[in-house]
Amino acid sequence: MIPALETERLILRPMTMSDWPAYEALMASDRSQYMGGPLSRFAAWGLFCHDIAQWQLMGHGALMMEARGSGEVFGQVGINHGPLFPEHELGWFVYEHAEGRGYAFEAAGAFRDWARQERRLPSLVSYMDQENTRSARLAERLGAHLDVDAARPDPKDIVYRHYCS
Repeated sequence: MIPALETERLILRPMTMSDWPAYEALMASDRSQYMGGPLSRFAAWGLFCHDIAQWQLMGHGALMMEARGSGEVFGQVGINHGPLFPEHELGWFVYEHAEGRGYAFEAAGAFRDWARQERRLPSLVSYMDQENTRSARLAERLGAHLDVDAARPDPKDIVYRHYCS
């Protein structure tokens, strides 16, 4: 079962087909440069389905960040693992109109806590491009620390470790 988590300002909810157009647009844009993009429609669809399928296959996946009350969607937070990720990865993206308002911080903190309470994971990692300074600062604000010894899917990535305490 896919959870719906609530924070002060957000509902973190399962993805639906209504999320696809904004997701596709983000993945086709330059904003996806730190997520392997820009991506073709075909590749973006594969990632969209991957984010949903992980719930069935791995017991975790992605949740959309939705404003409590208005239903406006701000982005996504997810936990990835499986053959593409050496460890459980906490990741996020925010749509341009919602950037800089603390939504990713709020959502990632709540999902990290869910991983500890529900999945009993001792830690999560965030893989990121060395040039993605905004995500690195967010990981640090969440209390994560650079882990130079962690395995990584791309040898050029940096890895931040989040302890789920």
